[in-house]
Amino acid sequence: MISPRPFQRLVSLSHVHDPATTPLFPGDPEFHTDIVATVANDGYYLRYIQQGEHTGTHWGAPIHFHSDGLAADELDLDDLLLPAVKVDVREQCAGDRDYAVTVADLKQWEGRHGRIPDGAAVIAWTGWDAKWGTPEFIGTGESAGHQPGFAVETVEWLLRTGRLGRRGALGIDTFGPDLGTDDTYAVSKLLYRDHRISLECLANLVTVPATGAWILVGGPLYSGGSGSPATIFGILPDR
Repeated sequence: MISPRPFQRLVSLSHVHDPATTPLFPGDPEFHTDIVATVANDGYYLRYIQQGEHTGTHWGAPIHFHSDGLAADELDLDDLLLPAVKVDVREQCAGDRDYAVTVADLKQWEGRHGRIPDGAAVIAWTGWDAKWGTPEFIGTGESAGHQPGFAVETVEWLLRTGRLGRRGALGIDTFGPDLGTDDTYAVSKLLYRDHRISLECLANLVTVPATGAWILVGGPLYSGGSGSPATIFGILPDR
């Protein structure tokens, strides 16, 4: 007899990768799919997919910002399975595309839910996942390139207090944990050390509870990779 699952259900936190709808970070390579074999002509169907390692929903490894950092294939499997906390900052971000998640936001979250577990995936729900496939994801006119992220002092606090330890992650439904206007990538440079990773362009965050879920990162482990497009799973608690 098969034992009951120790969790309620799995949900996908990844957008479907489609060149027609997937926004590209400025300067990233184009996303193409080409049919190279068909059932009618070859007896099987096969496509050639061309995209950057950080196209669509993806994760990043330490080497992405540090030449001496670990590559995707050098991390431990445990680095890809993390307890998750979700911080809902949609209200703040709705009126400010440059909103940076603050220490106060996280302390307010802890006042309701308890201490963020050490080595957690700290996920900011900005509401950007609902903008996927529309011009508003990247922004237009004066808003172009403006996206929420984490404040530098917030990440420094997470690191100093051990909530982001030897392993852990920042997750977000935008292009990355940095503010869209920060071309120094200050937050990423702090994050990507030891075995810490980033989870970016997350989807379907409405399904993830504030606490109690786990995150499982699935995707190809490229040799020397800076990360990869990924199917990121939310493992929801049995309550």
